[in-house]
Amino acid sequence: MEKKSFPISVVMERIATSNRWQSEKWQLAGVLPESSESRLAKTLVDREGLLQKLHPGFLLVVYPDEAEGYFLNVTSPEPRAFVMWRMNEDETEALPHSVTLSYNEAARWMDAQEKVESVPMPDNIFSELVEWVEGNYRPPEKKARIRPKSFESKDGRYKDGLS
Repeated sequence: MEKKSFPISVVMERIATSNRWQSEKWQLAGVLPESSESRLAKTLVDREGLLQKLHPGFLLVVYPDEAEGYFLNVTSPEPRAFVMWRMNEDETEALPHSVTLSYNEAARWMDAQEKVESVPMPDNIFSELVEWVEGNYRPPEKKARIRPKSFESKDGRYKDGLS
């Protein structure tokens, strides 16, 4: 199986809220194809109620052992890119940590209580991922179910009527 990768940037935004306990919140705004060589975050928008920051330098890698997760994503009604992010040490800015296209990997992150958000997958990445999945994903073979002896009745039939 071939490994594929996409250089990308992540856009995080801070928006004003009308909540009396929290005046603003951070959220994922988008995932973009990498556009520059710079690895430094830069401000895209800074106005009353909205701050958007571009975080370049992420490499979205497609791993062969996550093929089922990619298959689930590309066959879903709305294919997504998933971003795990965390607040910085002084809790003033959201920083993207990892990006994936695998449903399964994103689910593991959420099971670990990480902050995970998703955005629509960019079209160019979607088309290449579909091609990769078609060439590399093989659904697992279904195995015959072995029923325990405790389910059998005295005449050798199963108690649920199936044999």
